[in-house]
Amino acid sequence: MSWLTAHIQDLNGRKAITDQFGSFSYVQLHQQTLQYKSLLDQSIADYQVVAILSDYNFYSVALFLALLDKKAVITPIVSAKSEEVMKRLKVISSQATIRLDKDQLSIEYNRNVELHPMVQSLAESKQAGLVLFSSGSTGEPKAMIHNLDNLVDSYQGKKIKNLNMLVFLMFDHIGGLNTLLNTLAMGARIILPANRNPEYIAGLIEEHQVHILPASPTFLNMMLMAKVQDKYNLKSLRMITYGTESMPESLLLKLRVAFPKTRLLQTFGTSETGIVQTSSRSSDSLEIKIDGPNTQYRIVEGELWLKSKTQVMGYLNDSMESFTEDGWFKTGDLVEELEGGYLRIKGRSKEVINVGGEKVLPAEVESIVLEVEGVADCTVYGAKNVITGQIVAVQVVLEAGVDKKEAKRFIRKYCKQKLDSYKVPAKFEFVEQTNFSERFKKKRGL
Repeated sequence: MSWLTAHIQDLNGRKAITDQFGSFSYVQLHQQTLQYKSLLDQSIADYQVVAILSDYNFYSVALFLALLDKKAVITPIVSAKSEEVMKRLKVISSQATIRLDKDQLSIEYNRNVELHPMVQSLAESKQAGLVLFSSGSTGEPKAMIHNLDNLVDSYQGKKIKNLNMLVFLMFDHIGGLNTLLNTLAMGARIILPANRNPEYIAGLIEEHQVHILPASPTFLNMMLMAKVQDKYNLKSLRMITYGTESMPESLLLKLRVAFPKTRLLQTFGTSETGIVQTSSRSSDSLEIKIDGPNTQYRIVEGELWLKSKTQVMGYLNDSMESFTEDGWFKTGDLVEELEGGYLRIKGRSKEVINVGGEKVLPAEVESIVLEVEGVADCTVYGAKNVITGQIVAVQVVLEAGVDKKEAKRFIRKYCKQKLDSYKVPAKFEFVEQTNFSERFKKKRGL
C-alpha cells in the first residue's frame, strides 16, 4: 500500500470527490480502491504497463490509486478518438488496457510486447511509473515516462485543509495530475466537471462553493465573454490559478476587475519537470518567482532551463535533445529577469513571429488587441509573407453588434499607437470563436 492510499484511509469521512455520479467520501474512495486492487490482483501482475481508458471521475481516480499500489506503469488516456488511442497503446507497449464504464472494468491483454528499457528498469526497482503524452501541437505527441512513486512522494507532508477545488485539466496532463495529488494530500474535496462549458463550470462553483479554480487564460477569457460573474454567485472563489499558456496582461487586468476579491496566481510547470512551486508579485502582476525546494532554474540566452527532483526519466518515442547532458531541461519558454528574483514569461520560442528579422511575441500583441473596445477574444500568429518571411496575423472574436470593418480600422489604429510598426497586425480574420486545443490552449499558425 502506498503512503497515499494509507493517507486516504486515515481521512475517514471527509468529503473527497463530487462528480456526475454523486458525492463520495474518503472512506468510499479507499473502499473503491481496495475493491479494484482485489480485482486487479486476480487478473494483472504487478509492474505491468497498463492503460486506463476512461472519463475523469471518482471511479477512474480509485482505479489510478489501485494501479499505483500494484506498481504499474500507468497511462491515462481520455481521448475518444480510436486512431489516437491505438497509436498511444502501441507507443507504450501496453500489456493491459482497462476500459472503465462507470464502476465496471473490462480488460484487454497483450502478452507479446517488447518493453522499453526504462519500463524494465522501473519493474526491476519495484517502482510505479506514469506515461503522459504531450499535446502534439507541433508534431507527433511525445510519450514521457515518470517514476510515479517519486512524483507522488513529493506531495507528502501537506497540511490538511478544508478546501473545495475544481479540477479543470484531466489526469492525462501534468497540471491536472498535480491538482489531483495536491488535493488528495491535503484531504480536500475535488469537484470533477462533466464538461468544460463556462456556464456549467460557473454553476458548479456556485453550487459546491468552490474555493480554488485552476484554468488556462483561454478558458478564463471564455468565462468573461459569457459574463458568468454577473449570472452566478462566485464569491466562494478564494483563488484562481492560471497557466499552460501566456496570459495577456490586459486579460489579467480584466480578470482582476471581474474577481476583485479573488487572488490570481500564475502557475508554471512542464510535463517533463512537473509543476513548479511559484509565487506571484501580486494578483495584477505577471511577475513570478520560482521558489520551490524541488526545482532549480537558470536563464540561458533568454530561455528558461529547469532541473527538478520530479522530472521525467525520458521519452519512449523521442530523443533527449531537449535535455542537456547534466540534466537541465530546455523549456522553450522565453523569460525576462527582473529585480528581486522575479521572472516574466514572455512566450514560447516556437511561437515567435519573425517579421523581416524583427521578433514579435504573440502575447504582447494580443494584450493590446484585447484592450480595444468591442474585442472579446483574439489569437495572434505568424502568417507567411514573400517579402518579410512572416507578418503578424490575428484572429478576432467581436462582441455582438460590432461592425467588422470598423473594428479592423480601430484595431489597426490603436495598435499603431501602442506597438512598433512591425508588430501591428497586417492580416485579420473575424471568427465566432478562436481555435483552441482540448486543454484550452490557443492554437497558432492557423
